[in-house]
Parts: sequence; C-alpha cells; structure tokens
Amino acid sequence: MAETSGKPGKAMLAGTSWALLGMMSYEEEVSGYDLKKWIDWSVDLYYWSPSFSQIYTELKKLEGLGLVTSRVERDEGIRSRRLYKITPAGMDAVTAWTNHAPVDAPVLKHGVLLRITFGHLSNPARLKELLQEHVAYAEARHRKAVEDAEGAEAEPAWAYSVLALRWAAKYYAAEREFALELMKEIDEADGILQTAPKGGYGKPRTTPGYWREVERQVKARREAD
Repeated sequence: MAETSGKPGKAMLAGTSWALLGMMSYEEEVSGYDLKKWIDWSVDLYYWSPSFSQIYTELKKLEGLGLVTSRVERDEGIRSRRLYKITPAGMDAVTAWTNHAPVDAPVLKHGVLLRITFGHLSNPARLKELLQEHVAYAEARHRKAVEDAEGAEAEPAWAYSVLALRWAAKYYAAEREFALELMKEIDEADGILQTAPKGGYGKPRTTPGYWREVERQVKARREAD
C-alpha cells in the first residue's frame, strides 16, 4: 500500500499505520490481537486485513514515533499482553491524515476477471465453475457485511463505520449479480471465440499488432469528443 503523510513534516506512514491509528482514535486501550479482530469485521470488508506481524510491526513504529504508548498487562498467572493507546500527537496526526492527506484511488485486483480475460486458455465449464465459486464468496461477504453493520449500529461512536459497512454490503450484492450475469454470457463469448484463427499451439490467436489499431481508434474518438 502506498505511504502517505497526514501532515507536512510528519514521518511517512503505511496505510496499515493510519488504519490502526484510526481504530485507536476511539481512545480505547487495545492489544494487537484486538485490533486484528476489529479490522476483520470492519475494514477487511472494504479495504484489506493486515497480518498479525504487519500490525505488530506498525504498532512498534507508531510507538517509536510517539503516536501511541503501550504497557504490559499481566493476569494472575504467567500470561501477559501489551496494550496500546493513542497519544495526543497520534490523535492530531490521524485527524490531519483523515482530513487532508491525498486519498488513494481504489485499486481493483480481481482474480476472477483475470481468469476470464484469458478464458481462451480454459473452457466454458471451468469458467462457470469459477464464477459460481465467486457468487458463493460474494454472498458470504454480503451476509457478513450486513451482520457486522447491524451489530455496529448499537454503538453511536461507530455511526460512520456503519455507513462504510452498508456500502460494503451493496458492493458484494452487486458482485454477485455481475458474476451471475457473466455466467450467462460465457457461451456466447465461446461461440465467437471459435471463429478466431488458431496459433501454433492450437489456441486462438489475434491479428498481430491489432491492439495498436484499437489504441488508434480510441485515441481518435477521444480527440473527436
């Protein structure tokens, strides 16, 4: 993830650090484990979920910068855990980042669509199987987003988090519909594919360099507009 600065002169921080500071901005003292579980039912649905090692690495960095403090809590036995809390400097930094730092453009990294792109190396049955798996995935994520949004509604401080979770629910509902629609179009695409000439490996081949012609056509249309 790209690194951005929340305020001129501030150390550059990774997206993981800003997310952790954002979670701690509610001023609750939490462990790295707590933060991981918290992210898994919220931010993970519409951004990403860092590993435990990433979380602890960033927490150590944040503490070194004076943006969080930590203490070790020991129970009556031999177990202990380190708890973290945001500092005034950390609150200032994450507030500045939220309001003033450039926002990264969304990045679509869609493994299913990449397989569809190279569908000429597969077959309709396999592609439909992949899409059906994606439908099941989208349905599960949609249910999770809805459940997590409903669970968060009871906490007034999470009012904006609820909006993000509802957005995530709509996104996964749309993903499901897109996948179902694409499944219906696979056979038509395969029929068109069968008319393409074959290359030396027996697979469909394109007209050499034709992508340059497409590029010229697109450029011409843009200039005409």
